[in-house]
Amino acid sequence: MASHFEPVDPRVNFIAKEEEILKWWDENDIPARYRHLNDNKEKKFSFIDGPITANNAMGVHHAWGRTYKDLFLRFRNMQGYRQRFQNGFDGQGLWIEVEVEKEMGFKSKRNIEAFGIGKFVEECRKRVDRFADRISEQSKRLGYFMDWDNSYHTKSDENNYTIWHFLKTCADKGWIYKGRDVMPWCPRCGTGLSQHEIVTEGYQEITHDSPYLKFPLIDENHEGENLLIWTTTPWTLAANVAAAVNPEYTYAKVEDRGTVMYLSKSLVKTLKNDHVLTDEAKVVGEVKGSDLVGLRYKGPFDELPAQAETIDQHRVLAWDEVGEDEGTGIVHNAPGAGAEDFKLGNENGLTPIAPLDQNGIYKEGFGEFTGKSAANVKDMVFASLKKKSLLIRVNKYTHRYPVCWRCGTELVFRLVDEWFISMNEIRPKMEKATNEMNWFPEFGKARELDWLKNMQDWMISKKRYYGLTLPIYACNCGNFDVIGSLEELKSRAVAGWDEFESSGASPHRPWVDEVKIACSKCGNTVERIEDVGNAWLDAGIVPFSTIGYKKDPEYWRDWFPADWISESFPGQFRNWFYSLIVMAAVLEDSLPAKNVFSYALMRDDKGCIAILHSSATQWQHRFSLDIALTEGYLQLRGILSGSKSYGEEKLIKGYRNEADTGTAREEVFVYVEDPSWRDEIWEFADAVLNGSEITYGSSADALATMNLVYRIYWADPEWRENFEIDKPV
Repeated sequence: MASHFEPVDPRVNFIAKEEEILKWWDENDIPARYRHLNDNKEKKFSFIDGPITANNAMGVHHAWGRTYKDLFLRFRNMQGYRQRFQNGFDGQGLWIEVEVEKEMGFKSKRNIEAFGIGKFVEECRKRVDRFADRISEQSKRLGYFMDWDNSYHTKSDENNYTIWHFLKTCADKGWIYKGRDVMPWCPRCGTGLSQHEIVTEGYQEITHDSPYLKFPLIDENHEGENLLIWTTTPWTLAANVAAAVNPEYTYAKVEDRGTVMYLSKSLVKTLKNDHVLTDEAKVVGEVKGSDLVGLRYKGPFDELPAQAETIDQHRVLAWDEVGEDEGTGIVHNAPGAGAEDFKLGNENGLTPIAPLDQNGIYKEGFGEFTGKSAANVKDMVFASLKKKSLLIRVNKYTHRYPVCWRCGTELVFRLVDEWFISMNEIRPKMEKATNEMNWFPEFGKARELDWLKNMQDWMISKKRYYGLTLPIYACNCGNFDVIGSLEELKSRAVAGWDEFESSGASPHRPWVDEVKIACSKCGNTVERIEDVGNAWLDAGIVPFSTIGYKKDPEYWRDWFPADWISESFPGQFRNWFYSLIVMAAVLEDSLPAKNVFSYALMRDDKGCIAILHSSATQWQHRFSLDIALTEGYLQLRGILSGSKSYGEEKLIKGYRNEADTGTAREEVFVYVEDPSWRDEIWEFADAVLNGSEITYGSSADALATMNLVYRIYWADPEWRENFEIDKPV
């Protein structure tokens, strides 16, 4: 019987097939014919592409996201919808700068300034163009039929000047201000990080040396008594101004090794187990936290010149935020080195001490610490405390600590002046828009609304070089002007316009900084502030800048708001989706998109969405496993060992709080024994002796685990080549 099919070669060269198909598409102009298929149709489908960062080659997660986008666009194209097919590239900001610094061997901002800001910015631009081309070619190989010759770039003049218009609109409504606050700060990058950057990608499990120390009380009737203090940031002790207790807690008066100390009654047993207190420590009295409020103490570094103004402020404050889950129930307050501390200090009229410069180096007035990095002084701190007989014990403490999301440096907290957009009047508009949008999955709406409810004012300034130049001209008289367009800048210029225009009139450092204007209040000549803008301003404005909001309002109105946008979560709820909603609310009191599709990393057979992260293969002697689910999360920390070199073994169970989805209810389980090996041996012995069934850790499980490990090694090209690993069957 004759076969109806041609034989299929089992040895398929997929790369060659791919190249063959791409060549055929190109020769027959298939992508262009596809894009223009519905040019004359009435119905349209407006898609706004979330810009991919043109900073490195595309990763598999990018390919995944682009597959989702391509799927929807193809579906609508088959249905006869007219579309724009515009791809976007994100090409400004710290993420670009850090990679260029790596290329050039730069270690700090000082290297950039020595090299020349203009030359550095040009190198950043070159990198963006190089990787935009690379990503475009990768996307074509995926079969992604976008209009690659019409991609938008956030580094474009149109994008930047449209943000100027947005900022001018905010300023005209009184929503832009210069604020003084303690902000998370990267000493390596020399800039502050906004709330949006910290909550999404800004934490790692880190083990710190955390001291327990005494604050000696100096009030009458309390001589010889001390507050027991604990901190995870010993560098902040030099900036201590106050201590805080919870007025509702019960505090124990403990006598130990000839020292009398106050600490939370509920933590006495824990601190004995942690060897902070000895087994012989005795509770000799109890007081309410409110009874400790107002007591004065001698600070640990009162001898420093920087402490001169604050010594008289060393007292115990009442603070409801003090907890009993860790530490001693008494916290030290450094208003110039902690965000919550700064707020409490303001409420109590404290004078903040700001110890660090932009590089994380102690300023003048801090004795032996002056000129040294906060990251390197812990041993000096401990030695000084020990010499003064204030140090009780130093323990290892593993916790989630903020790091720079781009360079990985541990953050410090600095008292700085930054520029903000006040969200109080914008928030209701954003909430209205969020409720009007369709969210897929549905819980996306609750996620976004929760973020809007808890977000702070938007810090928009960065002390960097390559990014949106904030069009803010701040005068010494206290007034500041915000420029809203290139035309307005030209009309207001009193110096430097010719130099700026001859450079190409692109709103980037250092060229735009040539332009000076006259203060609208006093008439003095004013320079632009040096700050650049938060990168999410760049991405949030694209529904306006890419469709001609200023140049062709009629065309723009035809395509806005977008019918559909798509990006991953959870990060984009706080970043791109958020910035889109802000700008649409401010400029048009509108929603930015009718439908939002977001996707996670994992979905089980019941449709439950989860994110799984594990550090088990990291080399830094730490272990963590995070499982985030729709209704809660699990966090496993550490591996039980005698030395605790892998951290304390702790399981945290978090439950979604229906009344307030931003605050989870947590259960914490700390394990001091590990019976797993014993139970495994007993089960094995029982199976051998009595023929009982293996419940856990069967040979099939072991084989599956080894197969997985083998596949991991084989997947690495270097391992595969160096160790001649055969392809798994």
